[in-house]
Amino acid sequence: MAAPLRRGVERRRSAGRRALMQGHRARRRFSQNFLHDAHYIERIVAAVDPRPGERLVEIGPGLGALTGPLVERAGAITAVEIDRDLAARLRGRFAPEQLTLVEGDALALDWGALAASDGRALRIVGNLPYHISTPLLFALLPVAGRVRDQHFMLQKEVVDRMVAEPGGRDYGRLSVMLQFRYRATRLFIVPPGAFSPAPKVSSAIVRMVPRPGDGLPPVDAEVFARVVTVAFGQRRKTLRNALAGVLDEQAVRACGIDPGARAETLPVAAFVALAERVAAAAAG
Repeated sequence: MAAPLRRGVERRRSAGRRALMQGHRARRRFSQNFLHDAHYIERIVAAVDPRPGERLVEIGPGLGALTGPLVERAGAITAVEIDRDLAARLRGRFAPEQLTLVEGDALALDWGALAASDGRALRIVGNLPYHISTPLLFALLPVAGRVRDQHFMLQKEVVDRMVAEPGGRDYGRLSVMLQFRYRATRLFIVPPGAFSPAPKVSSAIVRMVPRPGDGLPPVDAEVFARVVTVAFGQRRKTLRNALAGVLDEQAVRACGIDPGARAETLPVAAFVALAERVAAAAAG
């Protein structure tokens, strides 16, 4: 790109950032990095493809960069915003029939009650704050049965872990827990320059589609979570040692799994088998 053209593009981007912020100072305690790049906003909205009548819930609308196009396409959405100043701005920008605003912490929200308040399946969208992204993903697991899909912008490193295959360095507890319940796909990367202020890392868009509930193995969720957590508690340990407190070597082998293997080499189905064995042992 020629220098004058490049400078012109940068001036337009700077003007866009200033217009977006309108005097708001990003708050570090909320991990605020506001998306402003029109190209990526359009790509995200196209990936979500909202339609009138659908029940969209946006987590962390911030300055409304995604909220506006989502409202335009869907007609009305619900949004969860913790920052009182931003909530006030959103109320001033959108009519009540366009935006139902829940002012509070998405991590503390009763997602079960929200999901049960309407017969329509949720479509959840959000630029998730980095510091609560993993806890929030786990908080949404119990309502997966009432969700059609989730489109999130997360730190690229987190998305890489979500979609990782067994045997890779990114494969771990997060991979197993989420892949058991969802089909997760990384769609595209969003560079730091698309945000204001720019974060130090790249982000990525992930699509999460819940697996049909009637197709899931009938495994106890708490037992499954405990087995996965223990197995990955110390990654260098073999299953023989890592699971010593919940299953002995013979029980691991009875699941068709090598006790000398490490957790990061096992597919999700293997953890299901281990959890079923633990539950059966507990039942006597």
